[in-house]
Amino acid sequence: MAREDRPTLFDEDIRILLFDYLDLRYPKVRTFEEKVMGRSRSDVVALLPDALVGIEIKSDADTYTRLATQVKDYDKFFDMNYIVVGGSHLKRVSEHIPAHWGILHVDQTEEEPIIREVRAAERNPKIKLKTQFVFMWKRELWALLKLNKLPAYKQKSRKFIVDTLLSKVDERTLKMQMCDMLFERDYSIFEAEEE
Repeated sequence: MAREDRPTLFDEDIRILLFDYLDLRYPKVRTFEEKVMGRSRSDVVALLPDALVGIEIKSDADTYTRLATQVKDYDKFFDMNYIVVGGSHLKRVSEHIPAHWGILHVDQTEEEPIIREVRAAERNPKIKLKTQFVFMWKRELWALLKLNKLPAYKQKSRKFIVDTLLSKVDERTLKMQMCDMLFERDYSIFEAEEE
């Protein structure tokens, strides 16, 4: 079958390949889908031991209509960002994203589609740790206070707790603690509450 005759890959097809790719690429990774951030919704978030990676999927059926807004929102919340594209976007996608964004291409080989890294993502120069605290539950913020031997501040606002953590704890340490808590997050508490 000639390359031009390959079927169009849609978002769902790419997601399946992407999750396999992330599991093979990173020794420790946890993925989340459809995370709201700002005015956009990230397709996939890859949590690493020291970073939150935003991943936007542009299948062959997608357009660049919302990408400018999505790029701004991703850059507010993630340490690194990737865009995953089908073959129809590969030649022009770099014109639509900043230089620090990585590019992953879904290459439709003879046997089956695979993901190849075209450009590695670099650290996002715009990221602020303070913004990433939106991903933390309040009980996790309290746990961070306790872990760092700070008062509990149970009656204080999220903003107060975040500002306190940022003023009292080294950012690198705090980032590692945050990622560790997100890895350990237990969603079964919601199941217990429903019973």
